[in-house]
Amino acid sequence: MNRSRLTGAPVVETERLRLRPHRASDHTAMQAVWSDPVVVRHVGGQPSTPEETWGRLLRYAGLWHLLGYGYFAVEDRATGAYVGDVGIADFNRAIDPPLGDTPEAGWVLGAGWHGRGYGAEAVGALLGWADGALGRGLACIVEPENEASLRIARRHGFVDTGTTAYKGATVAVLRRPAP
Repeated sequence: MNRSRLTGAPVVETERLRLRPHRASDHTAMQAVWSDPVVVRHVGGQPSTPEETWGRLLRYAGLWHLLGYGYFAVEDRATGAYVGDVGIADFNRAIDPPLGDTPEAGWVLGAGWHGRGYGAEAVGALLGWADGALGRGLACIVEPENEASLRIARRHGFVDTGTTAYKGATVAVLRRPAP
């Protein structure tokens, strides 16, 4: 792993993917992902505007400075194409019961990358990094209809702990114990 001088975020590589710090130049590709109705149907349901995506990109970059962990841009190693985002955050969500001080893992991939194992590969790389760097238990929230993300979470050791309401939707809360 290499550390970026600007963000402190590491670079993590798998056979097919590179998890790296976000760059301002990611905005256009990130917007394509976050404005796609297929992608966001289980993540709030509303496509993001360019302004909202820019705010998300800034938030992802800022997490590393404030918390020492955050979100990665995921790119295809062979082509450099932007695949999506994966990371760990404290979004201070207003859910009950609260996640407390448990960091929250999350992932979103562009629709063109769905169904080919990229999500599981990216999450596996993220968790491999997190186990070594953080050594803490993690949580994630997933809409119950998002079967692909639930499979990824369970495959990587997240266990269902119940459901709760978040922003008008029911979400499954899953937790993964510390390594």
